[in-house]
Amino acid sequence: MSDSAGNGESGGGAGQDSEADNEPPQQAPPLLEGDGVEVGETLEEGAPKSAKRPRLSEEDQGLEQVAKPAEMHTGTPAQRAPIQSEEGDQGSQEVTSTEGGEEECRHNGDGGHDTSLGEADANPEEEPNGNGSADSPSQEQHLGLDFTQNPQMLTGSWTEYSNFPENYLKGCKWAPDGSCILTNSADNVLRVYNIPPEIYSYNWDLLPEMSPVLRMAEGDTIYDYCWYPKMNSLDPDTCFLASSSRDNPVHVWDAFYGDVRASFRPYNHLDELTTAHSLCFSPDGTQLYCGFDKTVRVFYTDRPGRDCEERPTVVKKQGQSGIISCFGFSPCQSVYACGSYSRCAGLYSCQDGTPLALLPTRHHGGLTHLVFSPDGNYLYTGGRKDPEILCWDLREPGKVVFSLKRNVATNQRIYFDLDLSGRYLLSGDTEGVVSVWDTQTAPPEGTEELLQPQLRFQAHWDCTNGISVHPFMPLLATSSGQRQFPWPRDSDGDSASDGEGGEAVMSQQESRQDNTMRLWWAGPLGPASEENQEQNTAAADA
Repeated sequence: MSDSAGNGESGGGAGQDSEADNEPPQQAPPLLEGDGVEVGETLEEGAPKSAKRPRLSEEDQGLEQVAKPAEMHTGTPAQRAPIQSEEGDQGSQEVTSTEGGEEECRHNGDGGHDTSLGEADANPEEEPNGNGSADSPSQEQHLGLDFTQNPQMLTGSWTEYSNFPENYLKGCKWAPDGSCILTNSADNVLRVYNIPPEIYSYNWDLLPEMSPVLRMAEGDTIYDYCWYPKMNSLDPDTCFLASSSRDNPVHVWDAFYGDVRASFRPYNHLDELTTAHSLCFSPDGTQLYCGFDKTVRVFYTDRPGRDCEERPTVVKKQGQSGIISCFGFSPCQSVYACGSYSRCAGLYSCQDGTPLALLPTRHHGGLTHLVFSPDGNYLYTGGRKDPEILCWDLREPGKVVFSLKRNVATNQRIYFDLDLSGRYLLSGDTEGVVSVWDTQTAPPEGTEELLQPQLRFQAHWDCTNGISVHPFMPLLATSSGQRQFPWPRDSDGDSASDGEGGEAVMSQQESRQDNTMRLWWAGPLGPASEENQEQNTAAADA
């Protein structure tokens, strides 16, 4: 594996921290493999051929797409029939090393997804050994989140990020079908982790450290990345994701093989390749929205290349200025929201990008993340070096319902997430503490006020920059790390300050570094012992 040492700084310029988030769902024609592909570094060339599905030529693949578009899947994976694997349980996939020194990684389609979605997903309460049936009721499986106690840490990944200096993470995102997790880190590599099958059977004492089943290396700093919203592991054609990195086109990666499926090339008015600072698929997956300086470009996922629709956000010196840093789509209306580094958010029509409303500038820093509530009535926004997450009532654009306080002391993007019901909002902070707010405790018609968190717990010892709630299970994924700057030493430079004092500073810095991804159980406890829970979780000072 070749690590690309790019500038993954946490506090760089406006374009350095563009990692927008989005999770709506619908359908688009699968992308043509190899159509408009840029050269990307893939790391899974040694995958066993017997495990791969047969490749099709470009012509055959195009015909197959016309004849059989991506299947629409409804309901949770527990409502679908399980896949019967001929080779037994293949859920534990490992990265092995070949004689030539190259890493051989079983591709993500080698039974890992199938085990998660079929055999293991079916009702962990009624089927402790993971042998579910096709008609397992999804409401039985949906255990629900329980924040009356601290979540229990199950497992995670830390060795993976220790081979590269300061390889801190920069976010994590569950796949739309809940089968795997995608992470971004400072070495400019996107990693995919399959969910450990032991989680479904409550065999948490047997959980090993997680290892990625795929690594997809970009050439420079990754600005943003997102899953295809209709991704479903039972249909490999829908398993892909998009990423944008500095001085590169937007790449679309195959989440089963790690190959570059296609690329979208945005050009500026000088016909020079320009970089998208944020990405987001439309809810039906047919379009890919890309954020630029005062401009949104819309590509069609079935037409890779340079053709796109340009939607300026500033017309005749009026509108939303700054770099478009994050996107979000309303789950109920044909409306999308754009956040920008000019510290404001705007609402636009999905049909043609017509501006609908420009929210007042209330944030102290440029917006880095925004999320719609499931009913589409509220919009949550957060910014860089800004201690507030604001909840806007979109029925009265400009009205802030309440605010949430968190500690954000750097320019780094600190993600937050809502659960499926929209009740709980979770966010990490610079000190590694995760806060959980119950939005239903906010006064419905009261004046704007600060909402106090229901629960706070120490998830990491360094900045908890990423948090993602599983689509249908009480699982949380968190990621941590940030760029560490050496502490200033004494200007005198005497031997005492350079000796013992310098060692003390370094040891304090090293103790703060925590570049890890962790999984947490935030639901009813199974046979796992309370002793393990006490060891794996620690309450933060309120």
